[in-house]
Amino acid sequence: MQFEGIYTPVVTPYDDAYAIKKRELHDVIDLLVEAGVHGLIVAGTTGEYYAQSMPERIELIDTVREMIAGRVPVIVGTGAMRTEDSVALAKAARDKGADAILVATPPYANPNDREIALHCLAVDRAANLPVMLYNYPGRMSVNMGPECLDRLGRSPNFRAIKESSGEPDRLHMLARDYPHIALSCGMDDQALEFFAWGARSWVCAGSNFAPEAHIALYRACALEGDFTKGRAIMSAMMPLMRVLEQGGTFIQCIKHGLSTRGIDAGPPRKPLQPLNKDEKRELEEVIRTMNTAIAAIEGAST
Repeated sequence: MQFEGIYTPVVTPYDDAYAIKKRELHDVIDLLVEAGVHGLIVAGTTGEYYAQSMPERIELIDTVREMIAGRVPVIVGTGAMRTEDSVALAKAARDKGADAILVATPPYANPNDREIALHCLAVDRAANLPVMLYNYPGRMSVNMGPECLDRLGRSPNFRAIKESSGEPDRLHMLARDYPHIALSCGMDDQALEFFAWGARSWVCAGSNFAPEAHIALYRACALEGDFTKGRAIMSAMMPLMRVLEQGGTFIQCIKHGLSTRGIDAGPPRKPLQPLNKDEKRELEEVIRTMNTAIAAIEGAST
């Protein structure tokens, strides 16, 4: 499997008692597949994996795979505090027919490069599937450094890295020193820079409710090589990215964004709380303005 295109980390819709709403989950998946995203990630941060039990996560793998029904690839997140849990999730992903896995650094433990590499290799051995690494020091406290990446070169399964550090120097280092590990944008406001440095995929939570906009930027930059058009689209998207990243309301914004598409994704699980009325109104206005601007850019280029 080659990681190319827009990959959406799917939200997990909940009712007011925090039970998973399968009908709405199916609606989200249908929206994304019909819009043309290139793959779906189950049990990512946007899916609130950290607030789910192991049985819930394993059941979701099977549920999402059945709902997708082979229409696009399924990538399963294996993030967990314990290597043993990540290994169990990787085995479940393999057994339930996932196409690839997402492997992150265990949070809180603050492991060194050798320890991160040994964790990733253990998860890889358990699944023997294509792997997208996930480097997110903002939540995991450490980077996957050169020693880690060099050790992971022992397995051909490590094919891509979702880079979410926000550090330009790491983007340059990965593009220059690790060309065999495909770059995937994991920092939304740097998508243009990632594509300029050769990234072929973008893991973007906002594509849950705005897949068309994210696909438009990918198409302009990665497929057409039209960075003038890409800059215009990126400029139109930047207000949305600022709203998503401000005030710690990222998942809440993604869920409310889906309501603008007629899908009630419900509240986030605690300790997170839903958006207030002013936050909802601001997000809705930003989405409307972005959609109008991108429609005009796309229309002008046809």
